[in-house]
Amino acid sequence: MKRGFKIAIAAVSAALVCGAALAQQKTYVIGTGGTGGVYYPIGGALANLLSKNMPNTQATAQVTGGSVANLQLIGAGQSEIAFTMADAALDAQKGEDKFKGKPVGLQTLMVLYPNIMHVVTIEGTGIEKMADLKGKRVSTGSGGSATEVMAFRVIEAAGLDKDKDMKRERLGVAESVNAIKDKKIDAFFWVGGLPTSAVTDLGATPGVKLKLIDHADAVDKMNAKYGNLYAAATIKKSVYPGQEKDNKVTAVWNLLVTGDKQMTDQEAYNIVKLVVEKKADLVAVHKEAESFSTDNQVKTNSPLPWHPGAVKYFTEKGVKM
Repeated sequence: MKRGFKIAIAAVSAALVCGAALAQQKTYVIGTGGTGGVYYPIGGALANLLSKNMPNTQATAQVTGGSVANLQLIGAGQSEIAFTMADAALDAQKGEDKFKGKPVGLQTLMVLYPNIMHVVTIEGTGIEKMADLKGKRVSTGSGGSATEVMAFRVIEAAGLDKDKDMKRERLGVAESVNAIKDKKIDAFFWVGGLPTSAVTDLGATPGVKLKLIDHADAVDKMNAKYGNLYAAATIKKSVYPGQEKDNKVTAVWNLLVTGDKQMTDQEAYNIVKLVVEKKADLVAVHKEAESFSTDNQVKTNSPLPWHPGAVKYFTEKGVKM
């Protein structure tokens, strides 16, 4: 009887200890993007980094439609960390455009790297410049993506009507590449890091000549209407297969963000510290992580308030914020 009682007590104690450990475990869901882009592989590497280096922590990367979907997940309390473009984040904070009437409280953890708008077509479509998109079948990005947000603004700045001047599809980058190979669309928009694997795949496809359309002249009109969020950039001809000249494009900063009530100062401090000090682990997965730099952590690079924990870390590293 005594032995049985002791075993029962031990079992109850073990269950209580196990339950306490589970209760103490912190989980982070990280909103990323589609599998053909850059957010997803870097997000997966970040989840691994947090899970391995933060005690009692389990982080997972979630495939999503992109920035807009990620911010909506944070607003719904279904994720704690998101990759996003600055323009989509500002819309969410202000409750505008795709967040009309549903603002999302956000804080910046870190400014990551410039996101580059690609306007992609192939030889044989008759598209040489933005005006040639008129009358064509064009994907402007998947629903719930910041590609769609920025694509609409580039199209508008180019003097085109997104609804009247083209037959519009809503495809992610991997789906867009497949569609253009199958001649179901003539061009597509994609905003992402360099290189984007799906675009590289298109350029390397036998019998296909990849063409990237210049549109950097849209920057001034975009900034005049939407705020100083955009900049001119260049995709060097060496980035993608078969390119004979540099591509003049638009760009916007990528941010790592959290909800304004979802993370303690210490949590934010620890996460940012890991990203900076173990950056090599992220670079090993995607070289765009090489662009993660303390030099980027300028308050004007993000339109959102900064998380106090992130500010504390960067201030300790000598960043003037």
